[in-house]
Amino acid sequence: MRRAFGSVRARAALGATVVVAVALVAAGLAVLRVLQGNLVDQAGLHAQVEAREVASKIAAGTGYRELDLDDDTPVQVVDDERRVRAVSEDLQAVTGTASPSVRPVSVAPDAGREKGGNEGEVDGDVRYVSGSARIDGTTADYRWAAVEATDPGGEDVTVYAGAPLATERDAVGTVRQAMLIGLPLLLFVVAAVTWLVTRRALRPVEGIRREMSAITASTDLSRRVPEPDSHDEVARLARTTNETLTALEAAVEQQRAFVADASHELRSPVASLRTQLEVGVAHPELLDLPGAVEDVVRLQRLAADLLLLARLDAGERPRADSGVRLDALVRETVEQRTGDRVPVRTDLTEVAATGSRGQLTQVLGNLVDNAQRHARGEVRVSVRTDGAEGVVAVADDGAGVPEAERERIFERFVRLDDARSRDDGGAGLGLAIARDVVLRHGGTLTVGEAPGGGALFEVRLPLPG
Repeated sequence: MRRAFGSVRARAALGATVVVAVALVAAGLAVLRVLQGNLVDQAGLHAQVEAREVASKIAAGTGYRELDLDDDTPVQVVDDERRVRAVSEDLQAVTGTASPSVRPVSVAPDAGREKGGNEGEVDGDVRYVSGSARIDGTTADYRWAAVEATDPGGEDVTVYAGAPLATERDAVGTVRQAMLIGLPLLLFVVAAVTWLVTRRALRPVEGIRREMSAITASTDLSRRVPEPDSHDEVARLARTTNETLTALEAAVEQQRAFVADASHELRSPVASLRTQLEVGVAHPELLDLPGAVEDVVRLQRLAADLLLLARLDAGERPRADSGVRLDALVRETVEQRTGDRVPVRTDLTEVAATGSRGQLTQVLGNLVDNAQRHARGEVRVSVRTDGAEGVVAVADDGAGVPEAERERIFERFVRLDDARSRDDGGAGLGLAIARDVVLRHGGTLTVGEAPGGGALFEVRLPLPG
């Protein structure tokens, strides 16, 4: 049972049925109430007409014994002392009026007319009360209309005329019975239609689920879920799912390539170091200690770069040091590079940014290292402001970067000059690390053509405030 109502189709059908049931019950009660009110008002109107007719006769001077009371409509005339002055002949019992008696009191005939010949009057107000009456042995509920009248002798009486409520109750009962029969049928139709419509609407979702389950079981990220031809939410879900699969496939491929490239880069220094150590064990006099140290340093740098990339991929945010002077970072970096192949010239403007001083120093060092490897005779580093950004530009006078390769050089383990030695060219991680770090700082790193030829790398960082 829990599984049956755990599906979206079942919950949608149940929810729609409950909503329609509540709406129909509320509407049915309102209809019954309105119908009952209208029928009661009609009964009251009928009783009012009869009561006014009798009251008019009394006001005109007709004696109480001479009133021709309709047998179909029970009538009772009561004076101010609650004495019954006239009553319908077949009326055997009454409730709801001013007096429960159905026997007229004995008074002098036509006493009222002897007191004077003035015309009586009928009050314009009408009161309605509910009660019952027994006529010819049958008791039923009635709607009583009470109209006050004054006879020509000045005596005030109240005329009660009743209209039966049996018609109202029969009509309301018929409508109620029809609703009780029709409501379950209508709810069944609503539930069935909702089930079928929801099933058809969710059929593409089931196809997406099956395909995702198959992809999970096979680990084949090249597969895609079916996209329906409709332009609804399900189609957008399928497209978004395929886009997610594409991004996931690209990330997995990048991770595999990264692991393969890292293993390849680690193989050379590890093999060289092992060879040197094995030679040193067999022939200590032939051990190349400087070369071994150089291989260890290279391994250490590569391990540090790989660890930093792993932290960046994990979403690590840089520590925000306020007031990092970009011009001071450039000056310190240049002063520490005493053994560079080509000189580094600077053009500095005081600019302060927010970010990690250590990571920004590594970015600057990677860019200067890259410029040193490709420059012919000079490297220029400048710091300036451009609107709300601080700009660090590193330019060399080398061959430059072809326009088609300007984005590819920021990929990991990419070296445009495949013939270049690894010792001279590095592992191809410097520019990738630099861009990732700059992006984590909310900035950009781009490459273009320097004014005098060569490559121009620009780091743009948002300024504080």
